[in-house]
Amino acid sequence: MSAQAAPVGSDTPTAMMAAVRPVVVVGAGTMGNGIAQVFAMSGRPVLLLEPMEAALKKGMATIEKSLGKLADKGVITADHRADAFGRIATSEAGFPLSECAIAVEAVPEKIEIKRAVHQMLDQKLPPDAILASNTSSISITELAAMTKRPTRFIGMHFMNPVPVMQLVEVVRGLETSPETVAETVALAKALGKTPVVVEDRPGFVSNRVLLPMINEAAFALMEGVADKEAIDTVMKLGMNHPLGPLALADLIGVDVCLDILEVLHKGLGEDKYRPCPLLRTMVAAGRLGRKTGRGFYEYR
Repeated sequence: MSAQAAPVGSDTPTAMMAAVRPVVVVGAGTMGNGIAQVFAMSGRPVLLLEPMEAALKKGMATIEKSLGKLADKGVITADHRADAFGRIATSEAGFPLSECAIAVEAVPEKIEIKRAVHQMLDQKLPPDAILASNTSSISITELAAMTKRPTRFIGMHFMNPVPVMQLVEVVRGLETSPETVAETVALAKALGKTPVVVEDRPGFVSNRVLLPMINEAAFALMEGVADKEAIDTVMKLGMNHPLGPLALADLIGVDVCLDILEVLHKGLGEDKYRPCPLLRTMVAAGRLGRKTGRGFYEYR
């Protein structure tokens, strides 16, 4: 990712205003803190909201560590690191929601949680603000219908780890306006990302293709076709994947993988999306991957 990003869509008045107004990110977990970091690195004031104090502290510590690594590698300067971290506020005392140009929701893949967040944001954001969801599978149209701004609602699906991965799926809901799509595409480009516009279908493109592979790898492990190391090695060396599917599931979160497969199975109604029972067992046992220190593999 470029150390310095160009201003957002400087050729349009609305985008010019969005370039200087703050951005709010709700959720300081793996995705939320990464999204807040890339916005701050692009020069935007960021309001990072997280109701759990421990999660907020962890998220800010992750951002500080990530920026430090980039500075140590010479990707950004020490001044840029300090400036970016200093742009992030963690309460409305820093930047009121009423001043924000865009909100990105990055809370867990539970529709009741997202509903509460979106309705809160819808009430507090200015009428022209874009409300975006980082959901990896839930219908953008359904989420938009919970608000009074469906034309200004859009999916902005970042990839993990956000500061490194280039892709952003820009998901167009049924009521999303062309102007909202264009502004979101320009915004993603200004962050140094590559936006790809997709339609609102279960799993969009990324997870509709990816999750069946992870699911099948879990079935292969459960059925004793091979051990986890062998399965991942086949996909890394045979298919040139940088990470095996089971290790990738640990990175994403086994619980998140299960949630996405549930959405795919329900939304598309095909048995090929039926979640592997092993995933359910692992989630029940709390073996969620890297974030809990244990998934298919164990982590320090």
